[in-house]
Amino acid sequence: MSEPLRIGLLGHGTVGGAFDELVAGRGSAIESAIGRPAEISGVLTTSIGDFDEILAASDVIVELMGGTDTARDHVLSALAAGKPVITANKMLLAQHGAELFEAAERAGVQLRFEAAVAAVVPVIRVVQESFTAVDFTKVSGIVNGTTNFILSEMANTGASYSDVLAKAQELGYAEADPTDDVNGADAAAKMAILARLAFHTPVTLDQVDFEGIESVQPDDLSYAKELGLSLKLLGVAERLPDGITVRVFPCFLYSGHPLSPIEGPFNAVTVEAPEITEVTISGPGAGGLQTAAAVLGDLISVVSGEAQTHSAHNDLPVLSDVSSSFYLHLEVADEPGVLAEVAKILSDSGISVKSVVQRGIDDDARLVMVVHQCPESAFKKATDEIARLESLRSPPRFIRVIEEQFV
Repeated sequence: MSEPLRIGLLGHGTVGGAFDELVAGRGSAIESAIGRPAEISGVLTTSIGDFDEILAASDVIVELMGGTDTARDHVLSALAAGKPVITANKMLLAQHGAELFEAAERAGVQLRFEAAVAAVVPVIRVVQESFTAVDFTKVSGIVNGTTNFILSEMANTGASYSDVLAKAQELGYAEADPTDDVNGADAAAKMAILARLAFHTPVTLDQVDFEGIESVQPDDLSYAKELGLSLKLLGVAERLPDGITVRVFPCFLYSGHPLSPIEGPFNAVTVEAPEITEVTISGPGAGGLQTAAAVLGDLISVVSGEAQTHSAHNDLPVLSDVSSSFYLHLEVADEPGVLAEVAKILSDSGISVKSVVQRGIDDDARLVMVVHQCPESAFKKATDEIARLESLRSPPRFIRVIEEQFV
């Protein structure tokens, strides 16, 4: 009988436990795929295991412990010892990716991380292997299942953000502390990883501008339906003439966009390039078993595949002031001339209006509009001026709109 593949498992929480069970339960399938059995040779948690002993007794290290400092030290040690590493730790890669990739290349071993972005959706493999020679222009995605569930529920039921967040926590789609999910930080870490792979340029988490969904109101979603829009927390990495932009923000999509119909706790990523037009892949974006399945796929690739390089041979600047379309929500006094005042400010700023909805009377009067693409700095200046109008009853609310459609 062939010697087993010995797996050192760092972390035994939701994903680590599911991976342990998968290795045991799918033993015959794993042996068929890699030509030898596989076994967990040691487990490290905060209360059990010794890392040095586990490293010495393992052929490959699977890091599912989370965090960055200790995980970084262990991954670097494993790579330096010539051991391939598989991780699902997006924050680790977003903050220390360059150092880890260099260590893997220097040691000539693999560092795999499919499960770090979009869980079971194989976006890393698509970007890095399936379309390795493609010149990507944009990678955009719904890469956080928690926020997509919340926004879908708000749109479908009319419930408030706080009520739907509580429901998401009850169903296990949101953590007890959902901060990194709802404020966009989780998605930003994933987009930093995707931007590096797509554009071969170093991108770290602190270069990604991100916004969350905490201030989204039910009436924003109600008006969006009238305008033919759906709301998503979107990550966008795009190549522009002067550099790249990597951002995460709530935005409205028209029905012709391939990410528009993605609802619930699902993730989806669209990649665009002249050679392929657009390709979209989707699937469950969270869950211990689903994430563990992606880790297992990486394990099989490690044994059967060649070492990957994650070179960042470009040094493209990361831009902040880019162009976008916007949804603008104004609570106004019900009096003549308000729309004309707002339209003049927008026009003077070089911003044209695509559509307008007027609703309510007296203290419930509202103007809701979508403006065409314009520099974000120009839009911000215009909304600051609009906010000073005496006819406004509260500060303007705005959400970006993606006008791109594939029909």
